[in-house]
Amino acid sequence: MARIREPEKVLTLIGLISGRNFDLDKIAPDITAKLGRVSIRSEIKSFDQTDYYGPEMGGDLVRQWWVFETPVMPDELAGLKVWSNGIEEQHRNEKSGRRINVDPGIITLNSLILASTKNYSHRIYLGQGIYAETTLIYRHNRFHPQEWTYPDYKTEEALTFFTEARNYLKTILKR
Repeated sequence: MARIREPEKVLTLIGLISGRNFDLDKIAPDITAKLGRVSIRSEIKSFDQTDYYGPEMGGDLVRQWWVFETPVMPDELAGLKVWSNGIEEQHRNEKSGRRINVDPGIITLNSLILASTKNYSHRIYLGQGIYAETTLIYRHNRFHPQEWTYPDYKTEEALTFFTEARNYLKTILKR
């Protein structure tokens, strides 16, 4: 019989998408109050892989990822998605559309997992109306996208950033 073991801690990842004129640091106090200090931030890049958010958020969107320094248990992911939806609600525009998209995920030594409110064949229900998706898998010393991985998570720049975050996690877990 296999023994039940406590899982290793993971790093929290927040993916942010907003209009270029929205100051991402404006929401930093709300986010860091919950998740602690940001350890790694990606560069802010144009988000032009899809026009999905355009009708709600307008054009000229940007993307940034934040990874937090304090490891958490992986079962916190569903609660993080419920919380992040509340952050989006606080920052609605005058037409009640989102000004910012705040998507949480976790980085493990083996994968990058995102939370979603939408069900699909490759997603697993976590509870609280939230599903989990293994977006990237780590093998052969690098992250690899899946057929359903969002285009911006497939870029070499993103894969390098997530590998840097994984290396940070590995260092923390060795302590």
